[in-house]
Order: sequence, then structure tokens, then C-alpha cells
Amino acid sequence: MTTLYFVRHAHSTYTADEWTRPLSEKGERDVRNITNTLSEEKIDLVVSSPYKRAIQTVQGIADQIGTEVLLMDDLRERMLTTEPAENFTLAMTRVWEDPTFAWEGGESNVVAQQRGVRAIQSLLDQYEGKRIAIGTHGNIMVLILNYFDGQYGYTFWKELDMPDVYKVTFNQQELLSVEKLWDRQGVV
Repeated sequence: MTTLYFVRHAHSTYTADEWTRPLSEKGERDVRNITNTLSEEKIDLVVSSPYKRAIQTVQGIADQIGTEVLLMDDLRERMLTTEPAENFTLAMTRVWEDPTFAWEGGESNVVAQQRGVRAIQSLLDQYEGKRIAIGTHGNIMVLILNYFDGQYGYTFWKELDMPDVYKVTFNQQELLSVEKLWDRQGVV
């Protein structure tokens, strides 16, 4: 069995630059709790989206186990549009209603999902039997889960917390279970 811990990044301070947006003070406080939660899970490896907020969210567990955070570009958040959407909810609803639709300069659900799943399949092949913490983002995480189990979709995405932690167990490439390890109060 391979266990992936999808860690949706903690709250960040908004900036237009997706790559360098840092965690907020609240996000930094939540990182301590996430690190404590993951320290109970005997993590072997830490990987992350290259976005600063995702890296910062899993850096504590990487430091604790004495490893570097391995960056995987394909785990970055999906590009919705080149310019900020005037109506974010409408923009998100549209791409989930039609998985092949993409806003100008953005990725369709199909394209973003293929990218994210490629990264996960690579991890499952390369690190079979390991426990891997993954610093990620809400939309790409749900698109990945949706590939393996269709029950994870738009409604599930809307109900995610920030941060959020899901323990996802695989037997090779087969999804066996998804368990929420975090809620707004901390550990489930």
C-alpha cells in the first residue's frame, strides 16, 4: 500500500502572483498543527507544488523528518484564466459543468486533471509502499481524486477547508480509501 497525504495549503495572503503568494499569519499557525498531525503518520517523503504557499504548508513536516521538499511542477494549481475571473463562482461552475471547457488562457478540467494525475501516478510507481505528504491546492487535488473516484467533484471542492488534509491509500494505481484528517478545529 502507498499512502498519499494531500495537504491543501493553509490560508495565504492574497497577491496576484500565484508562484510567490505566502501564507498569512493564520496559515503559519495552522502549519504547526498540520506538522503535528503528519508527524503521527510516519511520513517518508514530502513533495509539493512549486507555489510558495503549498511549500510553506508542508515545510514543517519535511524539517521534522530531515528531508527536502521535492517540487513537482505538475502539482501546481490549475490555471483558471489568465486574468482574474470577474465572477469566480461562475467561472468555476462552468469548468466543472463542462470538463473540456477552458477560459481564455486557462486549463480545462481534463487538461489540469491529466497533468495532476501524471504526477500522482509517477509518485505511486516510484515510491510504492511509502507514505508521502503532498503540498497541494484545492482544485487540482479534487481533480486528481475525481480521476480515481467520480464522487469527488465540484460540491466536494466547495466544502474543502483551508488547510485540509486527506489520507489517500492506494494499492499500486487503485484507490482504496480517502480519509479526512483535518477540519476547521484541527485533527478529525
